[in-house]
Amino acid sequence: MKVFGFAGWSGSGKTTLIEQVIPEITRRGLKVSVIKHAHHGFDIDKPGKDSWRHREAGASEILLISDERWVLMHELRGEPEPDLDAQLARLSPCDLVLVEGFKAVQIPKLEVHRPAVGKPLQYQDNPAIVAIATDVPLDAPLPRLDINDPAAVAAFILQHQGLI
Repeated sequence: MKVFGFAGWSGSGKTTLIEQVIPEITRRGLKVSVIKHAHHGFDIDKPGKDSWRHREAGASEILLISDERWVLMHELRGEPEPDLDAQLARLSPCDLVLVEGFKAVQIPKLEVHRPAVGKPLQYQDNPAIVAIATDVPLDAPLPRLDINDPAAVAAFILQHQGLI
């Protein structure tokens, strides 16, 4: 599996850009998966539901399955957070994994930058960044992609990863 990341400050548009890039890639017949790292607790379960009750009772893992999807919830219960390699190993085979977050992991990344967020560019401090997607002209030594052109962003990623 090829792995490509998205870096940028909160509010820069990483999730929106990934959401727009995915269909551009799947239209080419490629299978895409996503790993999103959250810096805060989250819960996909609902209090009172059977799976929530099982977790609250102390189950380490709960696998929910239906005729449309399945999800495995794993409670860390004090264990360390798994690294990106451990999470990649859990995924089913695919052509490309897009990663949002995991800022310190050295995988090729696209920096998503909007000056309106009021934060500096990150590429100078992160050698894994190979291009910048933005909505303004930039004077930077990396390729500049139009954040509003998801087809061009997808093409760059696929070319960079040797998938086209």
